[in-house]
Amino acid sequence: MIYMRLDAKDRIIISMYAEDPDVSQESIAKRVGLSQPSVAARIAKLKEGGALASQFGIDPLRMGLYLAKVDISSTRPDEILGMFRGCPYFANGFTISGKHNLSLLFFSESIATLEAIVNGHIRPNPSVTEVDFNVVITAERDLIVPSMMSFERSERPPCGIGLQCRDCPSFRSRKCMGCPVTGQYQGTLY
Repeated sequence: MIYMRLDAKDRIIISMYAEDPDVSQESIAKRVGLSQPSVAARIAKLKEGGALASQFGIDPLRMGLYLAKVDISSTRPDEILGMFRGCPYFANGFTISGKHNLSLLFFSESIATLEAIVNGHIRPNPSVTEVDFNVVITAERDLIVPSMMSFERSERPPCGIGLQCRDCPSFRSRKCMGCPVTGQYQGTLY
C-alpha cells in the first residue's frame, strides 16, 4: 500500500481543518505563506489522497444518545458486518486483530434497544463465539456518524432477521424501540 507523503504545509492545512472545518482558504494561505490558488490545489490533492476528508452526520453523544461498542469473536465476520450495513442503529464496524475479530458501534436513544440488538441479533448467531458489550461514557473528540435519518419503508428488516418487531418480547415490553425501516418503531429519533 502506498501512503501519501505530507510536508509541513500539508500538516498545517490538515490541522487547521481539524480545528475548524469551516476555515477559509484565505486564512490557510496566510498561515502557510502560499497563494489562495496554491492552497486550493493542495487541498484538492489532500482530499484525493485521503489525507483530508469531511463527513456529515450526527454526533450521538452530543445529542444525548447512547453509543455502544460491541467486540465480537466470530467465525464469519463478514456475515455479521453485512447483517448491519442497512441498520439505522449501526454507526460503524471494524475487522480487527486480537482476541475479538470485530468491533461494532451502535447508537440509540435507549440502552435497552442496544442490548436487544446484541442479545437478539448478535449473541444467537451460530458464528459468534464471544461478545463484549460496553456503553461509551465519554469521547475525547467529536464522533460524527453518517446517519440515514429517513428510509424507504420495507416489510423486511435490513438485518435480515426473520422476526418482526411486533413479535419480539423486547419490543412488546417496550425495552426495544424497534426498527424504523419496517415502521415498527416506538422511539422519537427517526
